[in-house]
Amino acid sequence: MRKERGVFQFCKETNLLLRDGGVFLVSKGSGKPNIMTIGWGFLGTFWRRPVFIVAVRHSRYTYELLEASSSFTVCLPGRGMEKALEVCGTKSGREIDKFKELGLTPSNSYKVEAPFIEECPVHYECEIIYKHGLEAEGIPREVVDEIYPSGNLHTLYYGEVKGVYAVEGAGEALKKWQT
Repeated sequence: MRKERGVFQFCKETNLLLRDGGVFLVSKGSGKPNIMTIGWGFLGTFWRRPVFIVAVRHSRYTYELLEASSSFTVCLPGRGMEKALEVCGTKSGREIDKFKELGLTPSNSYKVEAPFIEECPVHYECEIIYKHGLEAEGIPREVVDEIYPSGNLHTLYYGEVKGVYAVEGAGEALKKWQT
């Protein structure tokens, strides 16, 4: 049973996972849902609203889904999900159904259209309120050279956090994952 939690209750754990291992971004366009591992994101306050900003390259299947969607979820992985993080960060949803391939369960969210991963102890439900495509001209040259040598830039999706949900004992499950 999941319970709604405070928006920033798992902020520390979220940032630790973003820096080491990643989190799951779940999106759904008009077809099946898809999971992508992300390591770049921001959870904070923007326009006086709780916002989760995710960065998705234009070449990714998730980009197509987000462009056709109004929401996404960010799911924090539990212990033992290392293989899923690897697969979701290296395989494309254009070729495989990652939920089926990994034996994961897409569950209906409480407040947004995009599903969440049932096996994850914590998830954020986000409604897209703004998006911005990065432009190489506004980025320091050394960053462009290192991160975008082929020009495959990110779009930033600003998701207003509509709810954060966690299973009982989620904080402890996330601590064990990071030790």
